[in-house]
Amino acid sequence: MTGLALVAWPPAPIRTGRLVLRASEARDRAGFVELLASPEVRTYLGGPRPRDELERVIPEIPGRRPGLFVIDLDGAMIGTVTLEQRAAERPGRLSPDAVQVELGYMLLPEAWGCGYAAEACTAALGWCAGALPGEPVVLCTQTANRRSMRLAAKLGFAEVERFEEFGAEQWFGVCSPVAG
Repeated sequence: MTGLALVAWPPAPIRTGRLVLRASEARDRAGFVELLASPEVRTYLGGPRPRDELERVIPEIPGRRPGLFVIDLDGAMIGTVTLEQRAAERPGRLSPDAVQVELGYMLLPEAWGCGYAAEACTAALGWCAGALPGEPVVLCTQTANRRSMRLAAKLGFAEVERFEEFGAEQWFGVCSPVAG
């Protein structure tokens, strides 16, 4: 992304009340495999990937790219939160030529229902507001993913449109920029 590519990466770890958002490390590899192989985690994200394939292709230090934070609870990876450029060819646009930062997140099932996703996403949105002042952030989720829909509302995302993609109805929303 033009804006995010210009941001120094990785930033200092971001601490919340219970979590640390940080760059990935070699110790996170098993967590990445688990996230991507999990049928529960990947229900609305195209399904799980084969574990043996992931073991072969995931690098020693996975997810080392601008905008990807590991969600760390007491020294252990429980998920990821990402801020990355939404592909221009995908449906869901604020305007035809706008570069859009898209929020994404995945948490291991044992971390669900504890408020960690909201805490991590709020911290990531705060970081983004400071790193890219004035840049709106978008979020896209299947309407069938009720948990994600509730989180989008809790985070302050407002619906822009709905459309069909990947064989399912998608909800596309925007969170207005906040002061950093």
